[in-house]
Amino acid sequence: YWQSLEVAHRMVFKYPSRLRGYSYPLVFASMYKALQLLAKDNVHLLIWVPRLAQAVLAAFADVKLYSLVQHLENSETAKFVFFCQLCSWFTWYSCTRTLTNTMETILTIFALSYYPIKGSKMGNSSKYLALVALAIVIRPTAVIPWMPLVFSHFLQEKRKADLILHNCIPVGLVTVGTSLIIDRVFFGEWVLVQLNFLKFNVLQNLGTFYGSHPWHWYFTQGLPVVLGPHLPFFIHGCALAPRRYHIFLLAVIWTVLVYSTLSHKEFRFIYPVLPFCMIFCGYSLKHLKAWKKTAVSFLLLSNLVPALYTGLVHQRGTLDVMSHIQQLCNNPQQSQAFVFILMPCHSTPFYSHVHCPLKMRFLQCPPNLTGNESYVDEADVFYSNPLGWLNKEFYNDTLLPSHLILFNVLEQEISSFLALRGYEKTATVFHTHVPQGRVGSHISIYRRKTELNSP
Repeated sequence: YWQSLEVAHRMVFKYPSRLRGYSYPLVFASMYKALQLLAKDNVHLLIWVPRLAQAVLAAFADVKLYSLVQHLENSETAKFVFFCQLCSWFTWYSCTRTLTNTMETILTIFALSYYPIKGSKMGNSSKYLALVALAIVIRPTAVIPWMPLVFSHFLQEKRKADLILHNCIPVGLVTVGTSLIIDRVFFGEWVLVQLNFLKFNVLQNLGTFYGSHPWHWYFTQGLPVVLGPHLPFFIHGCALAPRRYHIFLLAVIWTVLVYSTLSHKEFRFIYPVLPFCMIFCGYSLKHLKAWKKTAVSFLLLSNLVPALYTGLVHQRGTLDVMSHIQQLCNNPQQSQAFVFILMPCHSTPFYSHVHCPLKMRFLQCPPNLTGNESYVDEADVFYSNPLGWLNKEFYNDTLLPSHLILFNVLEQEISSFLALRGYEKTATVFHTHVPQGRVGSHISIYRRKTELNSP
């Protein structure tokens, strides 16, 4: 939400960021504007239209993947690749989310369908390079999986000068130029966000601010978890696939290796190489004989449980709690309401899921862009001494929020503040069966007794 919808909603960020451009949020801002012009900009449509749009794009990408394999191999192999893609639990989990990684994955599949792999008659240098460039504009790290692919294309291309002069340079100038103009309009100055993004995440490795993992994490946890039950079929498919598909395997290995050099790691970062892996998984299923039906049943059932659990149950509380907050918009005393979200920053969406001028605040955690060695963000300062921070921040009762939203793990530590300032619990929302650290199993909603009625 904070990579796309909250930026698109325009009223959210209190601090400017030069790490992400407006090109991707502009897609959703256009949807919001269309709804506004049609006088249909109610909160439910603002939430569901972007999800549905992302789902439709993901569906088109799946069909493109099927068409690619059908063209390169045959309908039967394409059918199994399509099946593997559709039953992947991580695809279900990620494909409708408005993450930049999701759009990067979709554009990667579209670009792959035009990539001039040996034996393909659909290859089109201009089209695939344009789609790759667009993916890089949206998320600059999209350059990583495409480096071996583009380099391989360059080596095989007989007319190398034409490829550079008539395809690479024009495509690069148009996409970067368009991105610069869009960001110039919204930032009010010339900013090359792609360069800032790479400096922050790669060159300066400041992503460690949001957590770090050991170098082997993608090999021991990241890729095995993302592949899930597909892992043995992926390994089997790698051993069976024709030589021309080795470039896809190289792209997967190269991407995982490069990301392994960065301290901050997340499952979603390697989502764009999942379609490459599904090609090998489908190839494996196609060549199974005695166990083919058993393997298909195993993949379907073993992916169904994590897909449903992670998509419908796990960590759902931060979305469910927004409906409680949104009800305050209908309160005649809305102007007096003040909601403070005392949770790790960016735990919940913000105005994109409320859509009314409700006063809200959350604990902020802007990255350290100044190089200050003693820098500590607001969220970390709060969690180092929650009770002391609250008493200092709200030294006067007139400053107190009307509503507090917090994980249940924080309740005992600030119980004296809640009791002394007249807060009562009005609702509890389930969040996860696996609480960890600052994230609790439930979210509690507190209201000051002297303030508004509970939503």
